[in-house]
Amino acid sequence: MSDTLYGESRKQLSALGLPTGDSSEFDSERTFPDGGHYRIEVPTINSAAAARRVLSECRSQGIRVNRITETLGMFRHTSREIREYVELGQEYDAQILMSVGPRANYDIGGSVQTTEGARVGYRLRGQEQIVRALEDVRRAVDLGVRGFVVYDEGLLWVLGRLRRSGSLPEDVHLKVSAHCGHGNGASAQLLEMLGADSFNPVRDLTLPMVGAIRAAIGIPIDVHVDNPRLSGGFVRTYDAPEFVRIAAPVFLKTGNSALEGHGSVPSSQQIDAVVAQVEILAEFLDRHGSGLRQSEPTAFHSSTGTDESTHG
Repeated sequence: MSDTLYGESRKQLSALGLPTGDSSEFDSERTFPDGGHYRIEVPTINSAAAARRVLSECRSQGIRVNRITETLGMFRHTSREIREYVELGQEYDAQILMSVGPRANYDIGGSVQTTEGARVGYRLRGQEQIVRALEDVRRAVDLGVRGFVVYDEGLLWVLGRLRRSGSLPEDVHLKVSAHCGHGNGASAQLLEMLGADSFNPVRDLTLPMVGAIRAAIGIPIDVHVDNPRLSGGFVRTYDAPEFVRIAAPVFLKTGNSALEGHGSVPSSQQIDAVVAQVEILAEFLDRHGSGLRQSEPTAFHSSTGTDESTHG
């Protein structure tokens, strides 16, 4: 679309430091701190046993998994299992992200169960849920977790401020979930200002839309290469090299197209399918991603598996 169409609005957005429209007509010059352009993330790994199998199988095939993400909710896990996640991050030199547990769909409110009310996503309902979400994070920090998936912008703001004040460890990583429903550069920039260290836009954005988000922010973008059936069920493996080209530094999220939804615990058969999808992604990047470099395991602290990137 021509920049002359709606030119005044585009000029005003540019003055605010925002892109003037969607575009993928450029190569991102940004990288992770170690010079890598992309990292592989396997999301929806909702048991420590599943995490161990995924990491072990991928290592045996020579595939590097940089991040494992749990999405069931930390308060659904025992302390023993959370510690096991942390130990797996250390053993396999992978970042472990765990999701804040209390959220609207676990609460007694009925709105989120309706078609229209579902738009609230996984946000927190009432100030008491903010309190409980903070307790969820504090419990996990005590157990060694340093990476968190956040579903509520208010909670992100609270955690970011607590990290800056020293009330939370400096190396805590805050990732904003796609369930928040953000999909443009202005929203992405706001989340970065609130303290986000990485940002997962909604899953069905076009390449130009993703390119515009990269132009707006400096933090890594988390992009779904494939997705569970209940979130669309799409598989965009051929887009993966383009995601890296226009959006680096980027986390390529892959494997959960083998699952029904994000809150499920994968079966043994599903784990096999998850690993197969990770293997397919790795092959396509080797085949079509000339010049694109994956981050090394040493990009993470050996004690916590936490990203060394600059905080938002």
